[in-house]
Amino acid sequence: MVQINGRTENSARNSTVAVISRVSAILIGFIARVVFTHTLSSVYVGINGLFCDILNIMAVSELGAHTAVSFALYKPIASGDIEKQKTLMLMFRRFYYIVAGIMLAGGLAVTPLLGILIKDKSAIPGLPLIYFLYVANSALSYIGIYRKIIIDAHQQSHITTIIRTSFWILQNILQIVILLLTGNFILYLSVWILCTVASNISVHVKAGKMYPFLNDRDVRKLDDKEKLSLDEDVKAMMVHKAGSVIVNNTDNLLLSSLVGTLALGCYSNYYLIIGSVRQVIEQVFEGMTASIGDMNVNVSKDRIVRVFDSVFFLGQWIYGLITIMLFEVLDVFVSLSFGAQYRFDMKVTIVLCLVFYFSGMRQPVLIFRNSMGLFKYDKWKAVAEAVINLVVSLVLGFRYGTVGVFLGTLISLLLTSFWVEPFMFYRHRLGRSCIPYFLKYAYYTFITMALLVIEHSLINRLISEMGSWGGLIIRILITFGVTNLVYMALYRRNPDFVYLRCKASEVLENRLTK
Repeated sequence: MVQINGRTENSARNSTVAVISRVSAILIGFIARVVFTHTLSSVYVGINGLFCDILNIMAVSELGAHTAVSFALYKPIASGDIEKQKTLMLMFRRFYYIVAGIMLAGGLAVTPLLGILIKDKSAIPGLPLIYFLYVANSALSYIGIYRKIIIDAHQQSHITTIIRTSFWILQNILQIVILLLTGNFILYLSVWILCTVASNISVHVKAGKMYPFLNDRDVRKLDDKEKLSLDEDVKAMMVHKAGSVIVNNTDNLLLSSLVGTLALGCYSNYYLIIGSVRQVIEQVFEGMTASIGDMNVNVSKDRIVRVFDSVFFLGQWIYGLITIMLFEVLDVFVSLSFGAQYRFDMKVTIVLCLVFYFSGMRQPVLIFRNSMGLFKYDKWKAVAEAVINLVVSLVLGFRYGTVGVFLGTLISLLLTSFWVEPFMFYRHRLGRSCIPYFLKYAYYTFITMALLVIEHSLINRLISEMGSWGGLIIRILITFGVTNLVYMALYRRNPDFVYLRCKASEVLENRLTK
């Protein structure tokens, strides 16, 4: 029981710190974004998203090692096997140096293609230098940061979160000052690079102090069987990563080539909001990752089912609520913050919100899958999703423009990840039917979509002024209040809700008695 409570407290602490840190970073990042859009032309807004997507696509191998090594660390951490931890960390360090070299070489190799990817490159002076700075920052982000993984695997991710968020806030403050005083994009990117390096060094030093064995030079090699198993896990996660980056990072490329940088600039602002909200919510679940990995080593299947059901319930509440709120505030918020010229049509907003909802509902399954090393069972799903997304988005993008590109992403998600991931989790870890999961999913989705329609109709009746800050606040209050009240009324006796409430009470009670 002590161990279970320890996992619950670690998850609660990590998730709480992560959410607070991410919200703080987003707030300062939003201010920086507003300054960015008002001091630089819309072309810079577009290439920022484009260059980040290019480099994300080339970083296909990174997540494979990170997730596989994290899973491999849980057992030696639970058993106190320091030698195994040292070995895994040495392998991870070498791998990250290789990734940094690949990012630098691959990024530079793309330079001649910039003229194809950017229609109006003449409007961007110093484009090759700007792109090189993006490449340099991406490569340097892998140097020294490999030790973060062991802090996180020991269920102490709140430490690395605080360090990295502190430097992120410092970076944004300095960038705001630079833009307001000089408007120089080169200096803006240089600060980004310096803060990336400083953040990595800080995490590296902190990990060395927490786990002095990381500084040992005497490290044994993995035996052939262990190495083969880890290699298989890394390759499986590389396939997942490849599919993921194609699905998540080609929208900007397609918009740039099919529609133009104006649509790209619009999407960048929408993605700033949607992506920021997604990052905050994901922190809630990622804070549970190491605890779930530890639980996988020590508890029964029935216990895992109990915890998974409660996490899935939490996910549907959070993503349902935020989807409704995003639908009501996105267009108005973008118009007020960045200008009406950056606003999408309603049909585009609808598709973006649906993608957000169905992508978000995957998070509980993904956290359990990755923490329990199940990623090899559905790796080819990632390939199928990427191919479907690319083909359908390209075809619909040609025919319908912006909305077609995003519709392709939604269709590919529903045809693959939506059902394959939970099916594989239930089959290979729980050993039972996933039908109850999909019945719950259908019920939760029906409630959420019904609420969205009802609340949208209610808001349109109450608010006559659609484009004011006052109207925006009313939208937020109505959607947040009504949705939570309805959920509370419907789910107050739900076993998963009762379980979560009891766990929250235990954590709070433990905190108050310490």
